[in-house]
Amino acid sequence: MNAITPEQLKARNRGRWTLVALFGLFFGAVALAGLLRFSGWEPAAHRNTGQMIEPHLDVRALPPTLASGQPYPWKSETQVWRILVAPAPGCAVECVTLSQDLAKVWQLFGHRADNVEILWLGTPPAEVQGLPALRALQPQPELRAVLPGVDDVAGTPVYVVDPNGFVLMRYAPGFELAGLRKDMATLLKLK
Repeated sequence: MNAITPEQLKARNRGRWTLVALFGLFFGAVALAGLLRFSGWEPAAHRNTGQMIEPHLDVRALPPTLASGQPYPWKSETQVWRILVAPAPGCAVECVTLSQDLAKVWQLFGHRADNVEILWLGTPPAEVQGLPALRALQPQPELRAVLPGVDDVAGTPVYVVDPNGFVLMRYAPGFELAGLRKDMATLLKLK
């Protein structure tokens, strides 16, 4: 029978402790990730800026009509995301600023801008009527009435509608444009 020398015993024990440390490190990281995930924590870079509407609001039964009188289908052949604005009657200076800001956001989408339309429920300000992405819609009280927080006293909110006709997010009046751009950029990548 071979006797184990003290050096061999130390090497074996060191190897075992290294293996135990690796197992502890791996399973500790998995446990920490699970704890963070199920506690609801999310890194700031992965959070939406807009308020997620849960459950998503299905507006497919309320297809809008373009200002020209033609129906506007929620579901189209191309995957088009929409930024929906439903201002209150009499919205003046605030709506001009909002429309110009949305035009800037749309232009920042670059090559993905063709996949985004800005829907304006009612008559849009003259300053943005030449914007290629703008779709002026006839006033539709039924659609406006189902939008959450549409009559916010602070101003006009903005909504994001997916390519199938579901309202996913709401941006409170005075929202950060960079946040809308970031959220929409993320959604456009899902396409």
